[in-house]
Amino acid sequence: MSRLDAATAGLCAEMLGSMGRAFEMTLEHLKSRQQFGVPIGSFQGLKHRAAQMFIEIELCRTTVMAAVRALDAGDDEAQALVSLAKARCSDAAMLVANEAVQMFGGVGMTDEYDIGFYLKRARAAQLTFGDAAWHRARWARLRGY
Repeated sequence: MSRLDAATAGLCAEMLGSMGRAFEMTLEHLKSRQQFGVPIGSFQGLKHRAAQMFIEIELCRTTVMAAVRALDAGDDEAQALVSLAKARCSDAAMLVANEAVQMFGGVGMTDEYDIGFYLKRARAAQLTFGDAAWHRARWARLRGY
């Protein structure tokens, strides 16, 4: 199980990096795309959605770092922390990728923009090494629930 946990933690780190890059691309788009004579990033509804993306990414960063540290230290909590990170990253990756594509609009799924590739990768990564529901159940079992 330790090798699978290490691979899962590595995948979580990849997911974290993908979420971060998708978020950066989205912020660039929100600042540059004009609608009604102003950048679309000035619209309150999009600001709220971007803030939620940021929060989810930071929560993932914390869980991934805790999981990797525990694996490196050989901590007894490593399995539970890896499952926590994978469950959180699986859900957040889909949220961030979906929001990013939505904020790009229809062009988000065209080959002209790379943001659609982040959505496709998030869909594949969320299922690899167990989906979020499997890892939540594993976390609960390891915690004695």
